Parts: sequence; C-alpha cells; structure tokens
Amino acid sequence: MSVRDEVRQDRGRRGRDHGEQEHQNLALLCFYPHRAMEARLLATLAAEGFDDITLAQGRIAARIGPSGTRLTDLAEQALVTKQTAGHLVDQLQRAGYVRRVPDPTDARARLVQIAERGQEVVALARRVEAEVEAEWTAHLGEEATAQLRAALERLREVTDPYR
Repeated sequence: MSVRDEVRQDRGRRGRDHGEQEHQNLALLCFYPHRAMEARLLATLAAEGFDDITLAQGRIAARIGPSGTRLTDLAEQALVTKQTAGHLVDQLQRAGYVRRVPDPTDARARLVQIAERGQEVVALARRVEAEVEAEWTAHLGEEATAQLRAALERLREVTDPYR
C-alpha cells in the first residue's frame, strides 16, 4: 500500500470532525508539488547514474548562480549555517559537481560554480522539470496553469528576497 493510500485510509477512519482542517494554508499547498518535483528529480538523477546526490546537496546546488555564488550566500539562501553549507559543497566538490574558484571582485573570497559533471545534472534536471510541468498542465489545463504561474510569480515578489 502506498503512503497516499495509507493517508486516505487513515482519513476515512478519522473523519473530518476530529480537528482536520477544511482548508490547508497556502504555504503547505505550495509545498506538496515542490516535494513531488524534488522526489521526481532525485529518482531520475539516480536512475541516470547520479545516485550520489542527496536532497540537501541538491538544495544547495540549486542556489548556485550562473557565474558562481559565495558560500556565505548559499548558506543564507538555504537557511543553513555556513558550516553546513561548506560541508555540503565539500561533498559536491569531491563528487565533481561543483568547483571553487577565486572571486574576481574580492581576492579573499571564493565562488562555488557548477562543474562539468554538475552541468550534466542541471541539463537533466531542466528536462525533468519540463516533463513534470507538462504533466501538471495536462492535469490543470492551460488556463489554470497560467493563472497559477501568474499568482505564484506575484507572490514571489513579497516572499523571495533572493530573486
């Protein structure tokens, strides 16, 4: 039995009058598809031979900008300590997904950049993201998907300090 089936079965036993919310908060409703996308990405990466990337590493790597990003910025954006971010970047570097290079704007600082092996992962991730979005669009319809995207982009204006 899948987790989804177990949850449905449990809900059936409990009913709605035992404190279950009628409406879940918007953040939680945004989290469910995000979690599904992450799970799909990790499963596909593993199936394609990139089975050494963890969810935590992926979340750090996803924040690396096109020209590179400082470790302190990665930590801040991922809401982890600099030590945790450094540990995750070390693991990614040992696996060949990222590299550290001097920051051209500050000789004391270093940038974390996506390495060649990491570029392969990024390309695969973009393909999976497009597939998943197409599936979601097929489920919701073109108009609802466009409205959802527009609403989320507007919400990002007040929720994402790193845009």
